[in-house]
Formats: sequence, structure tokens, C-alpha cells
Amino acid sequence: MPTASKKVINAWAMYDWANSSYSLIITSAIFPAYYTAIAPAQVQFIGRTYERSALASYAISFSFLIIAFLSPILSSIADYKGNKKNFMQFFCYVGSAACCSMIFLTKDTIGWGIVASIIASIGYCGSIVFYNAYLPEIADEKDQDDVSAKGFAMGYIGSVILMVVCLVFIMMNDKMNLGWGTWPARISFLSVGIWWAGFAQITFKWMPPSKPSEQDLKHSILTNGFHELKKVWNELQHYPRLSRFLRSFFFFNMGVQTVMYLATYFASDELKMASSQLIITVLIIQLVAIVGATLFAKLSDKTNNIFTLGVLITIWIGICFFASRVTTVTEFYIVAFCVGMVMGGIQSMSRSTYSKLLPETKDTASYFSFYDVCDKMGTVIGTLSFGYVGEFLGGMRNSVLALMTFFIIGLILLLFVKEKMPKISAA
Repeated sequence: MPTASKKVINAWAMYDWANSSYSLIITSAIFPAYYTAIAPAQVQFIGRTYERSALASYAISFSFLIIAFLSPILSSIADYKGNKKNFMQFFCYVGSAACCSMIFLTKDTIGWGIVASIIASIGYCGSIVFYNAYLPEIADEKDQDDVSAKGFAMGYIGSVILMVVCLVFIMMNDKMNLGWGTWPARISFLSVGIWWAGFAQITFKWMPPSKPSEQDLKHSILTNGFHELKKVWNELQHYPRLSRFLRSFFFFNMGVQTVMYLATYFASDELKMASSQLIITVLIIQLVAIVGATLFAKLSDKTNNIFTLGVLITIWIGICFFASRVTTVTEFYIVAFCVGMVMGGIQSMSRSTYSKLLPETKDTASYFSFYDVCDKMGTVIGTLSFGYVGEFLGGMRNSVLALMTFFIIGLILLLFVKEKMPKISAA
């Protein structure tokens, strides 16, 4: 299949530009910094008292559990109806609306902030499964690394632009004593929702309709997705490279996603970093990640995907070991720089490697739903274990060492994935 026109590729990548503002501002930077600033160390929520950071971790776990359950249902509908774009739109608007509603988050409405963050996470994750499933439909196998990397690069650039604007208003308020209170942070949440839904219109206008499956629907449309997952699971027995890669991905991605969502809480609680320092740290990660995603795509061109992923995971293991021992802000900035170099690269390379390993099939949404469920369930386990270890087993430094274990397992499993990855046909 020839790669789609430049206009279509740019429209696809523009969705990364649109939704990555959520990933940066809500997930990684301003929301965590604002939440830790206004929430007490012990938070009452639905009848129980939680450690502040543990509650945030559990909220992320819950949202990913929900989307892991919904994803097979929605992917089945989209695959058979050929309406991936419609579901992308629905989840995009759900997520952006939840971000807009965070403007009402104050120290008196912590519970609402947690609920809104869960809804926003569901919106973000729900749209991503359909976005990813478009990749093999619009890009030839030889172009998928570059197209995938372009999406991540666009996401990093777009999110950093909005982040800088929000940061200017926050720092102006802090340095000049303008008396705006918490409004700059809260307005930044509103801006994410508007940015996300607004720039997504470019994607929705120019992306072509997805290709419907030509197979007959054999089960209820609500349960068919789970049957599709079972079918994919059974088919994996015939595709050992794909199966081995998914096992490796499950573990190393568990570590990657947990770092993405909880690094700011670690820095706040363990190093007592100020909100401005936390935001600057995340900004460093984003800026360096643009270079990292491109750099590792080039390394893959000169070697292969599996070798490049092995290098990335090895670096992650070193990062976790060093992070568990940092004691100063400067040391954490060094960790942030290293995380930035490998964050975009490992996400982009994982997505394109999986796409290359897929058998020839028109049910791409089913296969990407399986990939997405692996991603989400890994995130559930990773964030849940991070919060549990931090709350009950000796603090967040031990949580970081637990993450290092996930990366080590992922690296060992990756060693069993063969490097040659020819396309094969599904039965």
C-alpha cells in the first residue's frame, strides 16, 4: 500500500499536536504541580484517606482500567463500520470538555479535580487507539517509522508552545505579585481543552474515512470486540515474533507510562521541588524528546527496530537506578534530560515496530485494540504498584526500583524477538 499524500500525513500528525497538550500540561506538568500545591498530604476521597500522590496514582490506574475495558467494544464497532474518525472525535470532545471543567478545581474541590482528571484520561486514551489504528492505513511499511516519529515530534512541539504560554502567565503572577491567585493555572486547564478540540479539526477535516472490515459480524456488536481480542490472542500463536514483542512491550511500556504519569509527583514529594521547578523539568523533557524521537528513528534506519529498542530500554534501566538515588534538584534535571532523550523514541519505535510486525489484515483496529489493551493494562499495573509501594512499602524511591525491574524483564524478553520482520498474512 502506497503512503498517503503529504496532506493526509500532516493531518494525522496534527492530532498529536492537538492532544499532546493534555499529555504535557494535565498529565505531567501544571496539573500535578497545582494538585500537590493545593491538596493536603492526606486526602479524603470516597470514604477513605489517601496519601496525596498515591491517590493521583490510583486515579490514573482506574481511568486506564476503564478504557482497557471500553477499547475492545469501541474498536469492534469502528473496525466493522469503518468509522474510526467518529470515535476519535467523540473521545476527543469528552477529553477536551473534562479539561475545560478543571477551571473549577480549587482546594475545596479536590474530589472534582480527581474525577475530571479520570474523565480526561479516558477521553485521551480512547481517541489514541483509533489514531494509532490509522497508521498502517496511511503509511507504507517502509515509511511507518518516519510517520510515527513525525507524529510524536509534532506533539512535542505543539504541547511545548502552549506550555510556554501558560508558564509565562503563571510566572508573571508569581514574580510580579499580580494577585491573580490560582487563576493562571486553572485557565491553563481550560486552554488545553480548547487547544485539543480546536486543532483536532484539521485532523477530522482531512483524514479519509477508515476502511471497514469485509468480514461478517459473528457476535453482538457489544461483545464482538472481546471475541476479536480472543481471536487476535489465538492468532498470535502463529506469529511468534509479534507475540514475543508484545510480551516485552507489556513490561517495558509499564515502566515508561508510569514514569510519564508520576515523575512529577516523585519530584514534589521526595525532593520538595517548587512548582516552577517541576514545570521547568517537564519542559526540559519535552524539548529534548523532540531530538530523541528523531535521533532514534535514524538509529533504527541504520540498524533495526529491535536493536534500537534494546538500546532505549537499557538507558531506561540506568535512568531508574540513578533516579532512585538522586538527592538534589540538579541531579533530577540530569535525569529529566535523559528521560527526554528516550521518552519519545521508545514510544514512537514501539508503535512502528508493532505496525511492521502485524500480519496482512484489514482488521487493523482489532490488532491495535489488543496493543492498546496491553498498553493500558500495563499502565494500570505500573501506576498501581508505584502507588502501593510508595504508600505501604517504603516510599517512592522503592517505587522507582520496582519500575527498573519492569524494564529489565522487558529487555530480557526483547532478546528473544528476531530482527527480521517480514509481513505475513492473517488466516
